[in-house]
Amino acid sequence: MQDETAVQWPLWRKVIFRFTAIYLGFYLSFLQWMGNLPVISTFTELYNEVEKLLVEWGNHTIFHVKDVLVPMGGSGDTSYGYAQLCFFALASILGTVIWSVFDRRKNYDKAYHWLMVILRYYIAMIAFTYGLIKVFGFQMSFPSLSQLATPLGDFLPMRFSWLFIGYSTPYQFFSGAAEVLVGILLLYRRTAVLGAFLAVGVFLNVAVLNLCYDIPVKLFSIHMFVFSNILLLADAKRLLNFFVLNKPAPPTLSFTLPEKWMRIGRIVLKTAFVVIFAVVPFYSMYQSLHQVNVVSPTNKPITTGMFEVVSFEAGGRMNEDSLRWKDIVFEDYNGGSILTTDTLFRQRYNRAYFAYVTDSLKQNISFKKRSGDSLSLFTLQYSMPDTNQLLLKGKINKDSLKVVLKRRRRNFQLAERQFHWLSEDNR
Repeated sequence: MQDETAVQWPLWRKVIFRFTAIYLGFYLSFLQWMGNLPVISTFTELYNEVEKLLVEWGNHTIFHVKDVLVPMGGSGDTSYGYAQLCFFALASILGTVIWSVFDRRKNYDKAYHWLMVILRYYIAMIAFTYGLIKVFGFQMSFPSLSQLATPLGDFLPMRFSWLFIGYSTPYQFFSGAAEVLVGILLLYRRTAVLGAFLAVGVFLNVAVLNLCYDIPVKLFSIHMFVFSNILLLADAKRLLNFFVLNKPAPPTLSFTLPEKWMRIGRIVLKTAFVVIFAVVPFYSMYQSLHQVNVVSPTNKPITTGMFEVVSFEAGGRMNEDSLRWKDIVFEDYNGGSILTTDTLFRQRYNRAYFAYVTDSLKQNISFKKRSGDSLSLFTLQYSMPDTNQLLLKGKINKDSLKVVLKRRRRNFQLAERQFHWLSEDNR
C-alpha cells in the first residue's frame, strides 16, 4: 500500500478533490441508491425531507429559480432540479472552504482511489438500469396506431425522438447493449479505463440527444457525461503518455485491502451489486417480455383499428363543430384516441386519448381518461353489424350522442418496417 505522505499534492488539486468529493456525496447519496430497502427507506424519507427543506430555503433566500418549485417527477429538469443543483454547488463550495481551513493533509491518494471506485460503480448502475430496458425494447415503443395517425408537425421534439428510436428495435437494442457493455467493463479494474472511454461516448450521445430534442433529462445526462470524464481524468497522465507522447504508460495505482475479511467483503458486495442491478433486472424484464408476447385467450368485442366517423349525431355541447369526432382509433392495449379537441379526454398532440373497458353482456363500452381510473367519463352502448362497422349510442353527461363508424383501411408505410440495400428503392 502506498504511503499517503510520500507525494505532495498541489493546492489546486486538493481543492478540486475536496469540492468533487462533497458534490458527489450529495449527488450519489447512498440513501438514494438503497432507498427501497425496508430499514434504509425510513432514513431515505427523512433525508429527502431535510434536503427538500434546505433546497426550498436556498431557493427562497438565494437562488430564486422560481417562486414555487415544481418537484421532480422522473426528470431533473424541473425548477426544483435546478434549485437542487444550485444548492449542491453552493454547499460543496462552502464545504470545500471549511475543509481546506482545517485539513492539512499532503495528499488524498487513498481517498481519491475509493472515490473513483464509488463513482465507477454508480455509473455502472445507471448504465445497467437504462441499458437493460433498451435491450428489451421497453424504454421506447414502436409508434402506436394513434401516433401513426398524428401529423408529424404536431409532435413535440421529445416525442418525435422517442418514436425515432422506438421505430427501430435493432437500433434501440444496439444503444442499450452499448450501455450494458459500459456497466460490465466498469465492474473490473483491468477494463475500467476502456469502460470509461465507452461511457464518455455513450453518455455524450445521450446528452446531445436530450439537448437537441428538448428531452427533459438534460441535467442528469450532462452529469453522467461529466462523471465519465472524471473517471478518465484519474488516468489522464497514463493516457497522455500512451496516446500522445508515445511513452510507456505505468500501471495504475491500486490499493490492496490489508485484511482478509475486507477482501472477502469486497467480493460479497460486488456480487450483491451485480445481482441487484444486473441479474435481477435482466430476469424481471425477460419475464415481462414473455408476458407481453403471450396472446390473451379472451376475444375483444371491439376490434382494434382505425375507424372513420361516417355519421355524428349529437345534441347540446357535443354538437359544436370543434368537439365533433373525425375518426377514432382502438388500440390493442384497451386504449385509443379520437380526432377531436374535446378536453373531456386527455389531449396529446391534437388527439384525445382514452382508455376503455367493454362489457360484452350488456354491450356497452366505458371510456376513461386513463387505464388506472376507477371512474368512467361516460358509457355508451355499442353494436357491430360486421367487423367493419361500429355503432355507438348513449349520453355524454347530458348530451345525446349517436356515432356510426366504418373501418378505414389505412396503410402506413412507416409501420411496414421497410429496409432496402438499393437506394433507388428507398424513396
